[in-house]
Amino acid sequence: MQSLPAGYRALVLGASGAIGGALAAQLRDDPYCAKMLTLGRSTTPAVDFDAPSSIAEAAHSLFTQGPWNLVLVATGMLQGPTGKPEKRLTDLSAEHMAASFAVNTIGPALALAHFAPQLAHGERSVLAVLSAKVGSIGDNRLGGWYSYRASKAALNMVVKTAAIELARTHPQAVVAALHPGTVDSALSAPFRGAQIWRPARDAARDLLAVIDGLQPEDSGGFWAYDGQRLPW
Repeated sequence: MQSLPAGYRALVLGASGAIGGALAAQLRDDPYCAKMLTLGRSTTPAVDFDAPSSIAEAAHSLFTQGPWNLVLVATGMLQGPTGKPEKRLTDLSAEHMAASFAVNTIGPALALAHFAPQLAHGERSVLAVLSAKVGSIGDNRLGGWYSYRASKAALNMVVKTAAIELARTHPQAVVAALHPGTVDSALSAPFRGAQIWRPARDAARDLLAVIDGLQPEDSGGFWAYDGQRLPW
């Protein structure tokens, strides 16, 4: 990561997933990275988006290990015990929509709330979350996937709003929503069909390159893995 200070500190939430694990691996291999920690359900401290208090507890526990120059939230839920992506309105269920928002919106929002204050002052820092192009309202041409689309669109609004606030206290910080593309992962495997997909390591490399190029004036934006700015 050429844009971050030498000896930067990085934190990855969701490293048990394909993209999060690939991001963590590449950051570990970066000679400029002095500290790289991961958080998830099985780490110590643990972070479980189904237990919101765990996010605050983890942030409190890690406070003395910061400040952080890079915080990545690499989590997402498309299907699970509550159901699959909805094809039509009649497929909607309150349970599945609530579960989607818990993982895709509320958890990342609380991660922003608790870890953004720990970003480094007086030098470059980045807090990025994995969103999805299907969360773009302007780019929605196919419909369907109501809960996933809505939860990612809501996440994008959280990112935009947080960027405005954080600019007042951390003028060199960047807050960004990132679209990784179709990646070979447990999330996308049942749904990619004939779409082009890529290894998680390639997606991680591309996302880190995008992050490296973002400037403070880009904070609050929504970016694809190829550097394209996506519409809201």
